[in-house]
Amino acid sequence: MRKSVRVLGITLLLSTAAIFFLSPELLQLVQNHLADKLYFFSVAGPFLAHVKLALFAAIYGIMPWIMAVLWRAMGKPFGVEGSQLFFFVLFTCLLFYSGTLFCYFVTLPFGIKFLLGFGSADLQPFISIGRFINFTTLFILAFGVIFELPIFMVFMAKVGVFTRGFYERNRRYALLLIAILAALLTPTPDVVNMSLMGGPLYLLYEAGIVILKLLRIK
Repeated sequence: MRKSVRVLGITLLLSTAAIFFLSPELLQLVQNHLADKLYFFSVAGPFLAHVKLALFAAIYGIMPWIMAVLWRAMGKPFGVEGSQLFFFVLFTCLLFYSGTLFCYFVTLPFGIKFLLGFGSADLQPFISIGRFINFTTLFILAFGVIFELPIFMVFMAKVGVFTRGFYERNRRYALLLIAILAALLTPTPDVVNMSLMGGPLYLLYEAGIVILKLLRIK
């Protein structure tokens, strides 16, 4: 585990350094999709924004490796190995990338359009490049993480930590925890962005229960 983490850390640094040279094209791609003009208010602002974007892209690219290391560490004490481990890694990656794509193409455009809609002729938005990168990358990663909920529900039920009945009986508490989690993970504290995260998260919770029924895991 320690060796895997060290190798992951070195790979992440090298990947970030390599992607940094492509970060202007990446920023242009994201900016064309989500924003109009960006500004910077410090000398180092653009440089730091490109570093953050390169780091995000590196994490995004090596996420399957990160998931494999995570699941090997989590699954070994419970005897989750071989084909079972492969399917956990596979579906975790599929859910993660599904969540990030859903956020990038659906949630972020809607949320940004809604928030910027409060502007007027006397109130024009001047968006900092640093805050823009922080907002978009954190939001995308947060959606990728929350979309993992069904697979972790299946894992917890499979190893006997929680049962399907436990999930079914505690929907109201799950809804409360989801609201708190959405408030913590959402970069802005407005109700709209919290709802855009909390709504899909609760649907994923229900999807986890359905998957447990289909797999006949009690």
